[in-house]
Amino acid sequence: MLDIDPELVATALERNGDYRVLRRHKPRRSFDVPGDAEVRNGLIIDLETTGLDPAYHEIIEVGMLPFTYTVDGRLVAAGVPYGSFQQPFGPILPEITRLTGIDAAMVEGRMIDRSRVAAMVHEADLVIAHNSAFDRRFAEDLCPALATKPWGCSLTMVPWAAEGMGSKLCYIAADLGFIYSAHRAVDDCQATLECLARPLPQSGRTGFSFLLEQAFEPVYRLKAIRSPFEAKDALKARRYRWDDGSISKMRCWYKDVPEEEIASELAWLRLEVYRHEVDIPIVRVTPYDRFSSRA
Repeated sequence: MLDIDPELVATALERNGDYRVLRRHKPRRSFDVPGDAEVRNGLIIDLETTGLDPAYHEIIEVGMLPFTYTVDGRLVAAGVPYGSFQQPFGPILPEITRLTGIDAAMVEGRMIDRSRVAAMVHEADLVIAHNSAFDRRFAEDLCPALATKPWGCSLTMVPWAAEGMGSKLCYIAADLGFIYSAHRAVDDCQATLECLARPLPQSGRTGFSFLLEQAFEPVYRLKAIRSPFEAKDALKARRYRWDDGSISKMRCWYKDVPEEEIASELAWLRLEVYRHEVDIPIVRVTPYDRFSSRA
């Protein structure tokens, strides 16, 4: 066989509209020069667990990636990541192994260094996960100091759909032209940072610039209590989520919106869901509680 440089082949294929090339992600340490802008510390967290409910399931792997960013929305540099398996008290079910690739042998005798986790959290001005509504509920048990930090979410705070992209991390990566080892916690963290650093196809902005615009602002949770059952499809299409009341004690559809969208969302609910005047509870949720069980 000829010894051909694969990059030459990839470049040739890219010139042909019938092909699309995905390159293996090579994590980088440097992204941008801060210039005169103020620099702050961020932390990306990814967890693999034995299930979805933090009341019953356990963390089996943690990945953490510190990074620096400027207050005007530019990523500057990635730090040294930390990753570790942890042996759970309960079993790792076959479906979890199929999803994550983690089995009992991989985690046997392993334990997360909680003091190292706490030290990394202490330095962070902002914590990010790709689906913070999942990770934060587990992470605060691992490190209680995470309850004192503002959280952002790279899944919900970046307009991936408006950019013509999927929202799962592996889909975003593929849309941006790279592949990585999905469901390895540190690899997921590094892929998340890379996805946030790349210019997006429609706006030309980075995902991180979108996220930072929202990360330190409160949202307002509209609770569509006692909404008609037949309105559920309209609510789902409007991106409302269902609260089963297990924590809030209030079963209802809800949606988080910025302050400037409250009036239009209330008008939509009254016109399209209730079809009469109704008082709708509104709860202010800060970045310190957003995505947590407290919210």
